[in-house]
Formats: sequence, C-alpha cells, structure tokens
Amino acid sequence: MATQHHYPWYKKEDTDAFFALFQNNIANFVIIAITMLGMGFPASIVYGQVLPGAAVAVMVGNFYYAWSASRLARKEQRSDVTALSYGISTPVMFVFLFGVLLPAKELTGDVTLAWQVAVAACFISGAIEAAISLIGRWVQYHLPRAAMLGAVAGVALTFIAGEMLFKTLEMPVIGLLVLAIIIVGLLARVSMPLKIPTSLFAIILGTAMAYLIGDAGGERFSDAFTHLGFYPLLPNLAWWEGLGLLATGMLAILTVVLPITLYNAIETMNNVEAMEAAGDKYDVRECQAVDGVGTMLGALFGGVFPTTVYIATVGAKWMGAGRGYSLLNGAVYAIATMFGLIAMISAIIPVSVVAPILVFVGISMIATAFQSNDSRYYPAVALAMLPYFANYVMTRFNRGAEDIVSDISTAIVATGQGAMFMAIFLGAMTVSVIDHQFRRAAIFAMIAAAFSFVGLMHAAELGINAAPSFSMGYLAMALLFGYFAFQEKPTTSNPR
Repeated sequence: MATQHHYPWYKKEDTDAFFALFQNNIANFVIIAITMLGMGFPASIVYGQVLPGAAVAVMVGNFYYAWSASRLARKEQRSDVTALSYGISTPVMFVFLFGVLLPAKELTGDVTLAWQVAVAACFISGAIEAAISLIGRWVQYHLPRAAMLGAVAGVALTFIAGEMLFKTLEMPVIGLLVLAIIIVGLLARVSMPLKIPTSLFAIILGTAMAYLIGDAGGERFSDAFTHLGFYPLLPNLAWWEGLGLLATGMLAILTVVLPITLYNAIETMNNVEAMEAAGDKYDVRECQAVDGVGTMLGALFGGVFPTTVYIATVGAKWMGAGRGYSLLNGAVYAIATMFGLIAMISAIIPVSVVAPILVFVGISMIATAFQSNDSRYYPAVALAMLPYFANYVMTRFNRGAEDIVSDISTAIVATGQGAMFMAIFLGAMTVSVIDHQFRRAAIFAMIAAAFSFVGLMHAAELGINAAPSFSMGYLAMALLFGYFAFQEKPTTSNPR
C-alpha cells in the first residue's frame, strides 16, 4: 500500500522562515510609517489607512500562497513544498513613496487628496499586473534562466545581503555574534540549545545582549508604545475618489506607475523562476495575477504599495520551511497592524539583531543563481548582477545622486534607471552568444533599444527618444550580433 501523503500545517523550520519574512515585511512597514510621517501625512492616514491596507494585501497573499503550496504538495505527493513568500516590493515601495505620494502632495497641497491619488495609482498598478499575467508564462519561457536569476542575484547582493551586512555591523559585537549563529545553524545545520529554531534563538540572544551591554537603550521602550491603539481593517472609497483626481489633472503620475508595474511583474516572474530552480514549480501567470489582485485589494482598504512574490522565498526553501510560515506571517501582520504593534516590535528589537538573517537570505539567492545554471552561463549571471550596483548607489542618494556621484561616473544614474530590465537583457544577450544564437541575441538587443527609446531604461521618465545614446548603443550591439548570425548557423542548445 502507498503511504498516505502528509503535508504539515506547521513545522519547526517554519519558525526560521517566518522571522526572515517577518523582518523583511516589518522593515518595509516601518520605513513607510517613518517616511510618510516625515512628509507630513498624519498618523490617522498612516496607521489608520495605509498600513491596514498593506496588511490586508499581505494577509490575503500569504494565505493564498499557503493554499497554493498545499495544492502543489497534494499534486506531487510531497511534504517538502515551500510556500511562496509575499509582501510589499521594496524597490516599488520607494518609487511609490517618492514618485507618487510626494509629487501628489506637492501638486495638491493636501495630504488627504495625495493619499487618495496614491491609492488610485496602486489600484491601477494591480490591474496592470493582473493583465500582464496573461503573457507571463510566454515571457518566462523565452527569457534565459541565467538572465533572470542573475538579475535577482544583483538585488540580493546589493539591497539584501550587502545592505543588511552594513546594518549587522552597526553593532559589531551583537551583529557578528548573531551572524555566527546564523552561519552555524542555517548553513552548517547545527542544532541550537534546547532545539530552539536558529532565527528565534539568534533574535532572543542578540536582543538580550544588546540591552545588557547598553547598545540598545531603555528609551526604545517608550517609543514602542507611542502608537498603540485599534486600527480596524475596513474598506473605503479612496481609490474611487483618487481615480477622479488622476483623470482631472495628474495623469503624469501614471507615467511612473507603468514602468514600475512592469518591473514588479518581472520581479515576480524572476522569483517564481528561482523557486522552480530550487525544486518547487509554481505557475508564473497565476502568481502575477495573485500579486495584481492582492495589490488591488490592499488599495480597496487604503493601501498605496504594490505587492509581489518575494526574493526571500528561496531562503525559506533552504531553511526547509513549508506553508506554516506563510500562514503565520499573514495572521501576525493583520493582528499587529490592527493593534499598532508594528512600531512597538520594531522599536524593541535592534535592526542589527535581525539583519544577519537577511544576509543569509541574500547569499542563498546568489548561490542559487549559480547552482541552478550550467557553469558556462556563470559569466551571464555575473554580468546580469552588475546593473544593481548602480541602482543601489542611485537609490541611496535619491534625487541628489546625479550630482553626488558624477565624479565617479556620469553613467551611474543612467545605469541604475531600469536596472532590472538592463540586467535581464544583458544576461539574455550573453546566454544567447554563449550558445552561438546570435540572431536571438540581436533580438534582445533590439528590445533593449526599444525600452531605452521610450524611457523604460536609462531615463528618469517615459518619453519619445528618452535615452538616445543608449538606444543607439543597443542597436550597434544588434548589428554586431546580426553580422555573426549570418556567419554561422545557430545552435539548438537550450539556455534554460
């Protein structure tokens, strides 16, 4: 007799994955709160509307992906399926903060109207991504794995592993100790005392030591209780009112929404591809549709930030997580947001204590990008990672980047704009050339030229002939590849 399949609701490994995903989401929630309050948005909007709306999107998406993991486990009769991580897309979050919310506030002079415009923009973004899902599988099939995973690895190296290593070392004694625990427990897979999950043990010990040696002061507790209260998750009509505002004078904001939504859809595609390489195959079209619908639902409840499948999913797979961490994350965020616990938790636990967990997530993504590709494609993976160095520098200096880094190179800002697209196209061209598929490489180069021409890459905003030098550069590449395409027949090797 065949043994009955059992897929647990929760297991010990889910705890490690939960803390990694929880920290990723809580960091975004705290950044949103601090930034919006600094812009002049009142706490009633930030804590009463925006964060509850984001919590609804996170909850719905996490619950859906837990169910999707159960469906895959049942279909393949496996108990080691990992649910997809889900939350607010960090790069998209920054774009909506400074490219949608702030301009809307400056144009209207009213924080409530600005919030309504941003809610409408978020709703439109979700609708666009849901529509993009119709071609998601076709795009996934035609883009080489090395290109997509190389782009993801670039994000992992800069914004996750690199950024979190800096945060780790802000408290060297605590951060390095916690990093050592993570390396021992999650890489060497050595059990922690009392069989406590590695991430939980690291957070408990690191937080306790931070207070004992004085790296974390007692004033953190007073800050933690400032915004406790009850913030119900209720739908509203801000999205509808915002649509009217967009239609009557702020259509320019949509020029920001379209390219960042395309980015978000590709980010989901890349991260689903990474999970397939790690052993769990999900339907990319379904995931893009879920992300779009989740974003729209969040907007109905006052949220202004699109959601996506997280890059951290492969880290959860490495940890051996199942579906429990996703269920717990959705439930915790709904409760924590309703009662104002997000700010309290983030104030009590020092960032340097949780940052090493995300360093692990980042390095696991980089390792997967190489391990899941043939060694001959390693140069393509490495090349696809590079644009994100520019994107990281540009993002961290925000609008002053062009002046600040001009002495290093005038190309940094232009390279960082649309870095995801540039990374994928460079990686795809390199894979095609390695396989002597020069005609295919020429096609990717021409697509890159078209993206540059309309401003999806290498330009601050959409427009006609937005980045002429880059358009001509990619066309020159296409001509070169076209020349070699006529010199020999393309091979039939599969770059995936």
